[in-house]
Amino acid sequence: MTGRKLPPVTQVGMLSLALIVAGGIYLAAHIPQHVPLAPAVALLAASALLLAGNLIALGMIEGFPWGTFLNVAKWAFLAYAIIAGLIEYAFLRNHLRGGALVVLTLSLVVFAVHVPVLIGFTVARFADSTPAGPGHGPGSQEHRHA
Repeated sequence: MTGRKLPPVTQVGMLSLALIVAGGIYLAAHIPQHVPLAPAVALLAASALLLAGNLIALGMIEGFPWGTFLNVAKWAFLAYAIIAGLIEYAFLRNHLRGGALVVLTLSLVVFAVHVPVLIGFTVARFADSTPAGPGHGPGSQEHRHA
């Protein structure tokens, strides 16, 4: 997998996350006063489009080790869903309401999906394409004679 040309999943993911952070900073700078939502919504929409594009590009990679990707990404998603939930709780506990809450909640969704995708992709892109298991590991007879 490492010798093949892969789409820029990591770079696009980092740009997407940077847009989410910029939108969050913008909103935080205006709270508790009235927040003009248009810039934050535009940043969120751009980030969501980058996430969708990244998922499409990832799905088009031939021979991608999906088992490894899903095994890593599911646990990362669990962790980041908990993190996003705790952040959402802080928003609700601090009485954030209205459009700002909606934009920040959707931003957390993008965050909680994109980071596990990046973690799973990073692990899977360096995964060995040969099946792991008895007879295939580094100490196996087959590996020593290869």
